[in-house]
Amino acid sequence: MASLRDIRKRIASVKNTQKITNAMKMVAAAKLRRAEEAVGAARPYADKMRDVLASLASRTNPAAHPMLLTSDTVQKVLLVQITSDRGLCGGFNANLNRRAEAFIREMKAKGIQVDLLNVGRKGHDYFRRRPVTIAERFLNVMNKVTFDLAENIARVLTEKFISGEYQEVYILYNRFKTAATQIQTLRKVLPASPEEGGGSRQLEYLYEPSEEELLAAILPKYVEVQVYTSLLDSVASEHGARMTAMEAATSNAEEMIYKLTLKANRLRQETITKELMEIVGGAEALKG
Repeated sequence: MASLRDIRKRIASVKNTQKITNAMKMVAAAKLRRAEEAVGAARPYADKMRDVLASLASRTNPAAHPMLLTSDTVQKVLLVQITSDRGLCGGFNANLNRRAEAFIREMKAKGIQVDLLNVGRKGHDYFRRRPVTIAERFLNVMNKVTFDLAENIARVLTEKFISGEYQEVYILYNRFKTAATQIQTLRKVLPASPEEGGGSRQLEYLYEPSEEELLAAILPKYVEVQVYTSLLDSVASEHGARMTAMEAATSNAEEMIYKLTLKANRLRQETITKELMEIVGGAEALKG
């Protein structure tokens, strides 16, 4: 049985942990506000670009650009998995890893090989010990997401797709909804198509120069913007998940401190009662 001193040491340790988790919660909340603003600013641009691309692609021959070409026989696909570089954010990374494994199994059942492009250390650390080919990796980059990073990733995706190494490219990430809610999202990025572009294809646009020239300029930017918004969504989701996890940890520490304090008080009362009984017993023995 733990002594009173051991329980008091444990209470002090839990209090120190509670201070750390509370500080991490406040830091995550501050970062979340900035990340949420960045996501809110980027989404309208990405959505409108999908609308314009959908309108262009629906009226253009797919052979007009290699990034529109679909393959009749898909043999290899590339999955871009966006996770965090750090932990302590609940099931944020574990859920993405499970979804990626499920996607790999689904493709394997169709006879399709899936290679990974890992953005973030947690996904890479998980899959490097498993029988999956990691084609590329971008590690320790999620602390400060920039458009240059999105351009670099998009360039790799585009080159591998146009070269024919992969017939399809997907992105898996957590889409930010609220601090407590992140939506796992699997999106096909290449080949770009009206179906994947979404949006309101019924709108008519006037283009200058030609539609083919515009496609050549827009399609690379389209991939860059989709990658960039996915990165921003993932960052905001990570901070939201970490804030929620640290808030739960702080509450759990508070509950543990309460239970340990009760236990310490009971043990202290038992010790005092035992000592009083020994004193009374000794006094009675002296009288006898």
